[in-house]
Amino acid sequence: MSNVFKKKVEDFVCENCSFEVAGNGYTNHCPRCLWSKHVDIHPGDRAQACCGLMEPVKLEKKGDIFRIVHLCNKCGHEQTTKSSPEDDLSILIG
Repeated sequence: MSNVFKKKVEDFVCENCSFEVAGNGYTNHCPRCLWSKHVDIHPGDRAQACCGLMEPVKLEKKGDIFRIVHLCNKCGHEQTTKSSPEDDLSILIG
């Protein structure tokens, strides 16, 4: 199995807050509530069978970039993702 990023443009409805998300090929979480879904083994491959909801648990800052740490509520997997300009980071800041 390849660990090379696979860009996949997908729109989706957030399973946490029901927001309709317009994907851009890099979108992996809801910009409104920041929740994600555990669907990838390697970014974009959609090969993960877990499919649990991933809660945003903290925000990390590296230089000028904020990263969202997600924790899968089903299997406990933790992953970090770059935030995007559309994200409402106040959920984790406030």
